[in-house]
Amino acid sequence: MPELHRPALGSLALIAVLIGASAAAFAYTAGWFSPQRLTPTRLVDALAPSAGPSLGHRRNHAKGICFTGEFEANGAGSELSKAQVFARGRYPVLGRFNLATADANALDATVRVHGLGIRIATPDGQEWRSAMIDPPFFAVATPQAFYELLLAAKSKDANAMKNFIPAHPEFAAFGHWATTAPWTGSYAEDRFNGLNSFVFVDKSGAEHAVRWSLLPAAQPVAISPDDRAKRGPDYLQQEIAQRVANAPQRWTLVVTIANPGDPTADPSKAWPPDRRSVEVGALVVQKIEAERDGPCRDINFDPTILPTGIRTSDDPFPAARSAAYMKSYDLRTSEARDYPRAPTGAKP
Repeated sequence: MPELHRPALGSLALIAVLIGASAAAFAYTAGWFSPQRLTPTRLVDALAPSAGPSLGHRRNHAKGICFTGEFEANGAGSELSKAQVFARGRYPVLGRFNLATADANALDATVRVHGLGIRIATPDGQEWRSAMIDPPFFAVATPQAFYELLLAAKSKDANAMKNFIPAHPEFAAFGHWATTAPWTGSYAEDRFNGLNSFVFVDKSGAEHAVRWSLLPAAQPVAISPDDRAKRGPDYLQQEIAQRVANAPQRWTLVVTIANPGDPTADPSKAWPPDRRSVEVGALVVQKIEAERDGPCRDINFDPTILPTGIRTSDDPFPAARSAAYMKSYDLRTSEARDYPRAPTGAKP
């Protein structure tokens, strides 16, 4: 196992390469950045490490494992949104635990950001897809800044990150979290945050700006760098497979409602902790399956696929991510020969 301790600036650079917004790649689709428009292709290309992408895999959050389960809605969310997913009941979930890295063979102990994607289906034929990560806020404020971060992090210029950080002061908060927050030893112990703002529309037509998080039922236990170094390269996948085989794992879905004036277009800014929150149900993970031949392999957790009663806000990231996800999907499916399926019945 390689040494995990690095100089502070080097650690931030590595983290920058491994992170992915509230889920994976971001891009820009409407030509905001003239004269050089940031396109899905440019941003997806920027995600690739110097050795090249992991062929047949997602261009970010490349390492992951599938799960299936249920969302148990308690009915409280119907106060905020008319989406059927919040009506009391149980709805099937397809999901994916993942690591924010472009390297499908990355060592689990070296990837700072953990992610989770879910797709919840309801009997009315609609879906709610969401991609979340464990930091409490995103590293930068805009898709353009994220693109610049990727370029700086992998630049051969020793001053690239030194120049990037003062130009993007919001990155300091993320850097502090990344270097001081405890690491967990299990996906089951992670709190996953939907950092982007969305709008819930209730039955009266009233709108509510919201963000959401999944809070684990399992008690988080911090592990040290030395402890991580002793674990295997795929310990997170192996641990969650064993844990779920022993018993279903649960997270409470909490929706936080913005106050007037709270920033909704900038995921690098957390809302104050006193904002009203509503527990709307629970995610229950019941089965783990290897991604290579699993049900999540060909799913994009596109955050703009939303049911009636939820819509995007002025946050530019969901639309940007949607465009990049599509580009990444096209690439990885065309490379399928480099990502052979496992034999039927393969274990995670």
